[in-house]
Amino acid sequence: MFALFRSLPLRTLLSTQGPVLLASFVIAELFYKFKSFTLECLAFLATWFVIDALVTALRNIWLARSGSTSRP
Repeated sequence: MFALFRSLPLRTLLSTQGPVLLASFVIAELFYKFKSFTLECLAFLATWFVIDALVTALRNIWLARSGSTSRP
């Protein structure tokens, strides 16, 4: 986590990870009731990882498409 904060500028970190973190938190709060802090924390981190991976993949696809269509 410390490496993540050190490797990215704050503005980039908030714009890329902020919405993903918020969505993961809401999902965890609404749906994860394991009666164990450890399990809920691990499920939250896994949710954050999966949503971030999906958003990153979709962003890369979007950028590749928009970049390839703008060339003559």
